[in-house]
Amino acid sequence: MADEPVKASNDRPVYRDPPNWILQHPKYLDFMRLDVSDIAQVHAAFLVYMDLTEVRQWECVSSFACPNIGAVLLQGHRKEGEAAQVVLPLPAHRTLSHREVRCVLDRGAPMLLCAVASDSTLVYQRFSSGLVTPDPPVDIQDQGRRQQRKRRIPP
Repeated sequence: MADEPVKASNDRPVYRDPPNWILQHPKYLDFMRLDVSDIAQVHAAFLVYMDLTEVRQWECVSSFACPNIGAVLLQGHRKEGEAAQVVLPLPAHRTLSHREVRCVLDRGAPMLLCAVASDSTLVYQRFSSGLVTPDPPVDIQDQGRRQQRKRRIPP
């Protein structure tokens, strides 16, 4: 075990740090083989991959490198039978140009940009090619007129 004491020369126990499990994960090693130079982006891609597969239960999530922007992209389905979506994991400190967004959108699938903060918080933003009419709000009723409020008289 990694946290078992090891006897030093002076018979005092020395504890080793536990190994970083992320660096040993098979999917993280697959991301490293894609030859993306930005290690922070590879780490962000791994965190997003884990969120999509383990938390959001996406189907058929795969990864591939996009050499034009030097990033790992993920592709998968939210539910079986739905169209595939491309996810661009991005560390929060990294900027993104219009050309880089266009490069991902030109693949033909809808794109989700996932900003990954230093504390591993994930924020997803949907991108599309052109203007898209938003969906109507759910469970909001038109009240027609403003409700009357009682005025309070200060004491």
